[in-house]
Amino acid sequence: MDMTILGCSGSLSAPDNPASGYLLRMADGREILMDMGPGVLARLQALGRPGDVDVVFSHLHPDHCSDFPSLVVWQRFHPTEAAAVRHTLLGPSISALHLGRASADHPSQVDDFSDIMDVRSWHGPAPQDAPVAFDDESRGTVYPGHHIGSAVLYAAPAVHPTESYMIRVEDGGASLVYSGDTAATGHLAALATGADVLLCEATWGERDNGGNPPQMHLSGEEAGQAAAQAGVGRLIITHIPPWGDAEGALRGARRFYDGPVELARPGMDVRIGG
Repeated sequence: MDMTILGCSGSLSAPDNPASGYLLRMADGREILMDMGPGVLARLQALGRPGDVDVVFSHLHPDHCSDFPSLVVWQRFHPTEAAAVRHTLLGPSISALHLGRASADHPSQVDDFSDIMDVRSWHGPAPQDAPVAFDDESRGTVYPGHHIGSAVLYAAPAVHPTESYMIRVEDGGASLVYSGDTAATGHLAALATGADVLLCEATWGERDNGGNPPQMHLSGEEAGQAAAQAGVGRLIITHIPPWGDAEGALRGARRFYDGPVELARPGMDVRIGG
């Protein structure tokens, strides 16, 4: 599995960095886009792939989904590169309604994009043969896996003001866990157990100083603690706002995790497993 970071700015895009967007290339050649904040579609166009991606969402705050209506336009109407098949959209239970309203022509309307997308919910029905990441209740709640091509994707509840999830992607023995946006929760280390890479937000910088809004985000220290508890192979820190303390987030993470730690950056390519 390979990942290209299209954008990793936290809360909003930066002049040289779109907000959250991570393109995964799977063993079978399928491509999955995790989150799609402002500026991500432009980076995706530079790679020449907008008509041929599946999309998964951790949650639907604008910095993680606002480019999606434009992707619908591309996949539906592009004269030569529209979607040739119906792709998968996997996300919160509100995805069809929330994103459909954002794509519609009038506030009272909801665009039905099921012509180009098979819309699924993280905790909705999964195939009968779907694997389960783990069934030990002491390790947290994880919904049954969803297949997208050769990949299997799992989700666990995040701690954030809207319906939000952390995501685990497994493909051909490789594993990536993406925190999405979340405050500290034991679900993160449980979901990330043994993962090759943990892509983890650290919006609050080195540590939470107690003055930040509660139940929102992680600090570098909390990201490092989760990585150490999970025994991951590599930690990549992401979702630092333009005004954030990226170096502080690294310091905090390294205080608790002694494996490889680095900052996400736009255009960064990451080999996962193998």
